Amino acid sequence: MALLKLLPAYKDYIWGGHRLVEEYNKSYDGEVLAESWELSCHKDGSSMIANGSEKGMTLPEYMEKKGKEILGENGKRFDDFPILIKFIDANDALSIQVHPDNEYALKNENQYGKTEMWYVMDCKEGAYLYYGFKEEISKEEFEKRIEEDTLLEVLNKVYVQKGDVFFIEAGTIHAIGKDIVIAEIQQNSNVTYRVYDYGRVGKDGKKRELHIKKAVEVTERTPILRGKNSYPHIAKCDYFTVDKISLDGKTRKEIRGFVGTDSFLSILILDGEGVIQCQDETLHYKKGDSFFLEANSQEYTICGTVEALLTTIEN
Repeated sequence: MALLKLLPAYKDYIWGGHRLVEEYNKSYDGEVLAESWELSCHKDGSSMIANGSEKGMTLPEYMEKKGKEILGENGKRFDDFPILIKFIDANDALSIQVHPDNEYALKNENQYGKTEMWYVMDCKEGAYLYYGFKEEISKEEFEKRIEEDTLLEVLNKVYVQKGDVFFIEAGTIHAIGKDIVIAEIQQNSNVTYRVYDYGRVGKDGKKRELHIKKAVEVTERTPILRGKNSYPHIAKCDYFTVDKISLDGKTRKEIRGFVGTDSFLSILILDGEGVIQCQDETLHYKKGDSFFLEANSQEYTICGTVEALLTTIEN
C-alpha cells in the first residue's frame, strides 16, 4: 500500500498540557499529553497504521514485512528507520538539555545521536526558548554554573512566533519554553542529557535525574550562528530534508507531487482539511494528521486547505 495514515504513540511527561487533544484531534484520555510521536519506529513508542489491509500493524512491523525498500535508496544507508517526527505541547518549560552525536551515543547508549529541527506551530505572546549560549564559555564555567544553578544566565534566550524554525545540531544546549506548540523532526533517537530542570519532581515524588558528566562531554560551548541557509527547504541535513507547503483553498487548491525510488515521504498536517490521493487510495486529512508514503509511491495529490511539513531523506 502506497499511502498510510498513522496513529501516534503518546507521552505524558510532566510539562505537557492538553492542546494536542483539544486542537490537534488526538484521541487521548489522560490528563496530560506532552508529545505525540507521529512517525516513529522507536522502541520507546511506535506509530500504528490506521488504514488498509495493514490496519493495526505498527510501523516497525510494516517495515519488517516490506523491507528497507520502503525507505528508498537514500534511506538504506541507515541501520534503522532514520527519523522520528512528533508534536510537542509545552504547557510548562522543558528541562535544559543536550543530545550527543552519533559517535558518542552509539558508544555510550547503543543508539544514534540526535540532531533535530523545530517548527513553531503556535505560541502565546512572550513565549521563548533557549538555544545555545550567549557567549563562549569554558568547560569549567559550564560545570560550575550547573552546580550553582546559574546556567540560565549564560544561555541564549530567543522569543518566538508562529512559523519560526530552529535547526538544532547534536551538541547544542537547548530547551523549549512554556506555552509553545512545536513540530519536531529528528533523528530516530531518544537520548537526552538534562543539566537543569527547575527543581521539579517526577511522578515518583523525586527530582528527575540530571546527566551532568555526559552533558559536559558532548556540549558545544560556543554561540550558534543562525545564518545557515537551507533554501529552498526550511531545514536540510544528512538525516532529513523538510519543506513546508500551503494551500488556501481559493487561489491554490491543489498540490501534486511525486515519490520516487530515492526516498519515502512524510506528510505532517499542521492545519487545514481536505483529501490526499495516491495510486488507488484516497484519504481525508485534518489538522494533526500524519501520513507516510513509502518510496516509489509515484504521483500523489493534496487537495483542500492545508499547512503541512513534508519530510524526505536526500543525499
